[in-house]
Amino acid sequence: MSHQMAGRSPGGPGGPGVRAVRARLPRRASAAAALSLLLAAGCGDTGDGGSGGSGSGSGGTLTVFAAASLTESFTALGKSFESSHAGVKVRFNFGGSSTLAQQIAQGAPADVFAAASPATMKPVSDGGDAAGPPRVFARNRLVIAVPKDDPGKVKAVSDLSRPGLKVVLCAERVPCGAAAETALAAAGVKVAPASREQDVKAVLTKVRLGEADAGLVYRSDARSASPQVKGIEFAESAKAVNDYPITVLKKAPKAALAGEFVKLVLSPQGRTALTGAGFETP
Repeated sequence: MSHQMAGRSPGGPGGPGVRAVRARLPRRASAAAALSLLLAAGCGDTGDGGSGGSGSGSGGTLTVFAAASLTESFTALGKSFESSHAGVKVRFNFGGSSTLAQQIAQGAPADVFAAASPATMKPVSDGGDAAGPPRVFARNRLVIAVPKDDPGKVKAVSDLSRPGLKVVLCAERVPCGAAAETALAAAGVKVAPASREQDVKAVLTKVRLGEADAGLVYRSDARSASPQVKGIEFAESAKAVNDYPITVLKKAPKAALAGEFVKLVLSPQGRTALTGAGFETP
């Protein structure tokens, strides 16, 4: 089984950003389970030792830092990877891409980094922390997320500027926040957000719990929270599509396994899991 690590607290080795905690996946287990069915058959618990498939039998823990919007799809891919690599555990640190990049720069031990934008991958590449050129493996676009009963009666992006409507957005420094600013500008809509959240899952949670009338999240996130959340498409989101790059990290403790995980993400199996979750192919 995969493990999660807190992804919103920056810190160096041994800091809170790299301690394993339970992932925040309330009411999304069914989505992850559905994605698992798209992957290779036979996903089950693995032992603590033995030799695995795909040319790697040393076992150990593979640590993957990944954008919060990849939670469901990467969790399913991680289970598939474990099933074909006996003795290997995949541990995920999901969070805002900018926070994860900062943790890597500060020396947090990790094998793979998957970001939600080239801009948040750039500091890792420029800082010499990437083992090679990052590869774009998916694309994602924004939708308007509203609670299932839609108390704010939101039908279009123009409604987000309505006085009294509580709208939440991602912080501008993270990819979903930057994309929201671009999409709203393209639509000519000005929004005074009730709050700015550290990652897209935090926005989604506020909408799902009814603490916000609407929020801008990725299409994949809205799909993962259905039917508690409805996603409303809007044309201007095409102006702010995010490319998702992935790389093996230069100081990866498990470099060989990291390369194999990246191959899985880039493979037809990986594309099936990602498109099933609402992502687009690059």
